[in-house]
Amino acid sequence: MSTPPCPCGAGAPYAACCGRFHAGALHLLASDAEHLMRSRYSAYVLGLADYLLATWHPNTRPARLEPDPPGLKWLGLDVRRHERHGDDHATVSFVARSKLGGRAQRMQETSRFVREGGRWFYVDGDIV
Repeated sequence: MSTPPCPCGAGAPYAACCGRFHAGALHLLASDAEHLMRSRYSAYVLGLADYLLATWHPNTRPARLEPDPPGLKWLGLDVRRHERHGDDHATVSFVARSKLGGRAQRMQETSRFVREGGRWFYVDGDIV
């Protein structure tokens, strides 16, 4: 039985890629902001709101997330750039593609991440 590919597009099976972060407290061990970004995209695809909130910095985290609109289909992630800014700050630029009601959509963002206590968090982002 083959394992499904990871939604993040890294080319690995889900269980060996983002699934290992989603399975428990391993999100504490994301080695860099890009891995956290990819795992967060996969969490959006899979509807894992608890994971998204747990990896969002407490200073900018919303109280709850709205569910995706009915019929939204995530199509792919393209990480364009990952830049470290010192040991504890990073940005990740990406394009996420989706389809809703037969219309293709693209979200392009440069996200900011911070590492506190050895753990990476999504802070916020600028939509391009």
